[in-house]
Amino acid sequence: MDLNRLYFDHQMQLIEAERAPSERLQRMHTVAASAVAERIARVQRGLGAAAAPAWEALSSQARSSSAAPDRCAPGYVS
Repeated sequence: MDLNRLYFDHQMQLIEAERAPSERLQRMHTVAASAVAERIARVQRGLGAAAAPAWEALSSQARSSSAAPDRCAPGYVS
């Protein structure tokens, strides 16, 4: 899959999480963003990209926390 599309999908999930009218929907979009970040990390790792560990950190963040994504985390795309 095209990395640009994955970056776009990740950003859209983060936007939807930020705009979500309920905590449940916010969490759903945050988890979806995490899944996309995991895919980005896999593609980057396969390409030998140095940014892969940052995306891996983002992908595990939503699974380990019920809070919104940390906008200061490495690899966060605003």
